[in-house]
Amino acid sequence: MGSITCDRVSELKAFDDTKAGVKGLVDAGITTIPQIFIQDHHTKHKFDDKPICRDPKISIPIIDLQRIHKDSSLRSQVIDQIRSACEEWGFFQVINHGIPTSILDQAIDGIRRFFEQDIEVKQKYYSRDYSKKIKYCSNLNLYSAPTLFWKDTLSCVMGRDFSNSEDLPEACREIMITYNNLMWKTGDTLFELLSEALGLDPNYLKDIGCVEEMTIGNSYYPECPQPELSIGIATHSDPGFVTVLIQDQIGGLQVFHEDQWFDIAPVPEALVVNLGYMMQLITNDKFKSAYHRVLSNKEGSRISIGSFFMNNSCSRRYGPIKELLSEVNPPLYPEITLKDIYNNQSLKNNELSALDKLKLASHSG
Repeated sequence: MGSITCDRVSELKAFDDTKAGVKGLVDAGITTIPQIFIQDHHTKHKFDDKPICRDPKISIPIIDLQRIHKDSSLRSQVIDQIRSACEEWGFFQVINHGIPTSILDQAIDGIRRFFEQDIEVKQKYYSRDYSKKIKYCSNLNLYSAPTLFWKDTLSCVMGRDFSNSEDLPEACREIMITYNNLMWKTGDTLFELLSEALGLDPNYLKDIGCVEEMTIGNSYYPECPQPELSIGIATHSDPGFVTVLIQDQIGGLQVFHEDQWFDIAPVPEALVVNLGYMMQLITNDKFKSAYHRVLSNKEGSRISIGSFFMNNSCSRRYGPIKELLSEVNPPLYPEITLKDIYNNQSLKNNELSALDKLKLASHSG
């Protein structure tokens, strides 16, 4: 076993030292993927081999936000639709959300320019330092992950009204500032609607810090010569409160629902919204955080831009919202920090989610 571990570490380090990411492998013309990217039965999730539903009539809800600020009756209908989507799917798409389609297209194009430019330009942003606000790498947890994902990522933490443009790569600088500032406004609207869907004041979730931080993860999934052996990103649920995603037209994103997988087909101008573990926790399971994944493909490179709303404060603890609790609906979880979610996600137990582990822990005493 020692020599196998040593060989794996050497292979990981050789890959890391190139600072070229997965795209570097594809550019080198590989026809078989390295062993470190191959999934096997030891690393697969228990849901990975569940069937894929191909019924085009079944999909996550698409919700139109047009005129929600001007028509109270329409806003009430939208809130009902969001409540239903959060309870049943944990996923939905929104259109007429306030970000122009031209900005969405430019953002995708800008990220494509970054990843497809000369490696020498990208390398100066390459880092595994969690504290860096702007960093490019492939598989941030490269040396601890059981299997690597077939993707590269440019991660950006810019805050509200970001203007320090020199920190960002030139290839996507201006459009990412514009996109970041618009996404904060869209995030505020979504959290208002989610608050109302819970029967709370519109500012409730914002006031308790759910919109405190946003990380933008720009992902590039190169075409894969053996997509059946690899995974773009493995089955998981997001740790934070809400993720808002745009994707190009390649496809590959799937959500797990009612014991089967469903494709989330790209919809022009739409934002994909999904709930994270922290949202399920604070709603005491009223809203759900669904498993999802991205499949590898050999048709072309896929780009997605995910905005992750969370609160990384080590001191801010979250538990089920008291206004949602009663004698018949007691708290299912203890008060925790986001770090507790990360720690429970990393435990070697694919049979239980991070929330299941916390739920069991809170009832074991």
